[in-house]
Amino acid sequence: MKNQVFIVILSLFIGITSCSRNNDDDDTNPKSIDKTANLKATGTSANDILSNTNFDKLKIEIGYVDGFRPSTTAIIGFQSFLTQYTFKEDVEIVYKELSSPNEEKLTLEEVVDLEGENRTAYNEDTTLAVYIYFADAPSEEDVEEEDLVTLGAVYLNTSMVIYESTIRNLASKSIFVSISDIETATLNHEFGHLLGLVNLGSPAVNDHEDSEAVNHCSVEGCLMRAELQFGAGMKQMLEKRASKGMAAPPGLDDECVMDLQANGGR
Repeated sequence: MKNQVFIVILSLFIGITSCSRNNDDDDTNPKSIDKTANLKATGTSANDILSNTNFDKLKIEIGYVDGFRPSTTAIIGFQSFLTQYTFKEDVEIVYKELSSPNEEKLTLEEVVDLEGENRTAYNEDTTLAVYIYFADAPSEEDVEEEDLVTLGAVYLNTSMVIYESTIRNLASKSIFVSISDIETATLNHEFGHLLGLVNLGSPAVNDHEDSEAVNHCSVEGCLMRAELQFGAGMKQMLEKRASKGMAAPPGLDDECVMDLQANGGR
């Protein structure tokens, strides 16, 4: 994730205050929702997600455009990832079907705006909330003629977007890799950034950050390699693994695991 992206997104939230929703018990006395804890820089909630010190429950709200809901196989794989690397045993996943924004491409600023309009889950008591948006349009930054397409992105401490239409298009170009393979790898990779990898909230125990790709791992075959964020690299890695009879979505290498353990992870 490029540093400038974080700076731009953070600047969008300067001055944002809490809003309110109606209290079911008393419509005349609206309950205030404090969103500030979910409007911080990517990686700042890494320890809270990994450990149970401040939050013992994880609530994941998946907002998806009608027709672009993630596969059950991918969500099962994602849950396994959470179980493997965090201490969160109480994980609730809720789905919210959304109408299409009717955009040919989406800027990250538009993704942020859509979250503001549609997100309902925020931190409350000992429950930490994460929002994942599955989009029906590709990223504005894609250069399709050069096969440079973005599969997912994180932009706040508990927020990420998955470009589901791009994932499905990529999977259609391979006989070895399925939609759920790419969904799972993308979900796990982007969530790895929310867990603070690499040097994004979970400091590296040993230096393993790619010198040419900020906040990505230099270890070959790791889930946090930069190529897993983009179409061509993802397709090549998963096809290579399939040809060797390996599980399609890669896991974290030992260096990334040590980073997470040092920051409260399993």
